[in-house]
Amino acid sequence: MKNNRDPLVPPNGAKRILLHSCCAPCSCSIMEGMKESCLAPTIFYYNPNIHPQEEYLIRKDENKRFAEKLGLSFVDADYSPEEWAVRTKGLEEEPERGARCSVCFLMRMERTALYAHENDFSVFATSLGISRHKNQVQVYAQGHAAALAYPDLVFWDYNWRCKGGAARGEALAKQEAFYRQNYCGCVYSLRDRQKRQEVKKK
Repeated sequence: MKNNRDPLVPPNGAKRILLHSCCAPCSCSIMEGMKESCLAPTIFYYNPNIHPQEEYLIRKDENKRFAEKLGLSFVDADYSPEEWAVRTKGLEEEPERGARCSVCFLMRMERTALYAHENDFSVFATSLGISRHKNQVQVYAQGHAAALAYPDLVFWDYNWRCKGGAARGEALAKQEAFYRQNYCGCVYSLRDRQKRQEVKKK
């Protein structure tokens, strides 16, 4: 297999998987690995945290382009930055990997779990944990929390970084010439990055 991983085996032997995707660079090797393992992933794009909208559209379009190349279904969920702002109110000064990120992850996992429940998926997963910039334990805790609302739904907490997954993602991102963002996505991560750049200039 191109990604040097053994065939992926989802919980309970499920074949239909709802994969929440944050962006093409993070999800590409997961999408490829699932297809090569004869699974049927549907890509669920719900990321109301991304700011500004132009950035959101670029990331979404790159993700959709690769999904279509692999022949995978792509769900374009609502862009709801106002709701995200309400959920994260009071956490504006939290650092990356802090409480704001947990709230953000949970919001996205809850929406993914709801869609999975409403569309007869028994397993869902997310690409968020593959990034070395994310705390995988923090991400997966929110996935499991979201799954608790639906007795017949399981969150698949596979370590997508392992067995060449992360390296394959890097190679695919270069091969596909994906747009590579330089901040996590939200207005606060963009603010903090700009502050760091200003400090470096001094």
